[in-house]
Amino acid sequence: MSGNRSIKRVGLLTSGGDAPGMNAAIRAVTRAAIYHGIEVKAIYKGYLGIIEGLFKSFRTEDVSNIIQRGGTILKTARCDEFRTEEGRKKAYANLREQGIDALVVIGGDGSLAGARALAQEYNYPIVGVPATIDNDLQGTDLTIGYTTALNTIVEAVDKIRDTASSHNRLFFVEVMGREAGFLALNGAIAGGCEAAIIPEMHHTTGHIEESISSGFRKTKSSSIVLVTESNEEGGGAMAAAAKVQERFPDYDVRVTILGHIQRGGSPCATDRIMASRMGVAAIEALLEDQRNVMIGYDHDEIVYVPFVKAIKDHKPIHEKLLEIVNILSI
Repeated sequence: MSGNRSIKRVGLLTSGGDAPGMNAAIRAVTRAAIYHGIEVKAIYKGYLGIIEGLFKSFRTEDVSNIIQRGGTILKTARCDEFRTEEGRKKAYANLREQGIDALVVIGGDGSLAGARALAQEYNYPIVGVPATIDNDLQGTDLTIGYTTALNTIVEAVDKIRDTASSHNRLFFVEVMGREAGFLALNGAIAGGCEAAIIPEMHHTTGHIEESISSGFRKTKSSSIVLVTESNEEGGGAMAAAAKVQERFPDYDVRVTILGHIQRGGSPCATDRIMASRMGVAAIEALLEDQRNVMIGYDHDEIVYVPFVKAIKDHKPIHEKLLEIVNILSI
């Protein structure tokens, strides 16, 4: 491929919450860069690693046998210092000292916000690869890790359904997604759940109470409601279950919090393929002199999404999906 040959060395990091498929993206970026004659400097512990100088030259063998592994071999860490102008100044100086001409950042909205700030302040080429189980970035149909996390939720719901049916119980199952309800909503559809309580919609607990009052459980041996975790103390599934239990004290109400099991595990085929395509596309974007963009996935096509669009607002929920949950819960 012809293009920007001024990029001879690229930096690579993962940042934010880990997501299944990050390692597949690391592998793809590394091997695509090497294929195009570009050196790779892996950076450990995200933005903290840039500031602390945690660099390592990667060769193709460094990313062998990782496509099937969950988590991230590059690790990830919070870095409050990078949020400051002084911290980013130090990070930029270290990148230049290492001879790194461009950066590929694999992560979610917070990670891309950091990338955007660094790119704007120093006119520095950065390309983002969306990796978050929340699937909340604009401009891409899917983010790396979302499909695997969704499959994990469905597997857990299937198992909970077995014990719920045996005891005629009402389960509230808490899933991740403090500010985005994609996991809960699509998990509810795939798991045959009765409802989903998500941050984008209000008064859904009242809807559940109304459904119970109308006797929807008379024909069911079990009921499961998916609830997104809450930013507020005392929120989430525990709060929703307490409200229902208070109004219907005769019901056998239980709560299961899935927690970080949703982040782990071997990535599914969809996440491996998407991560591989996006990783290759990240290097090709830099060769095309693209900067300050995220690699997106739109109707099976790779697209370039400006950082400002990707992180401006959370991706909206399709209200039709809520209607589908209601229709199928009768």
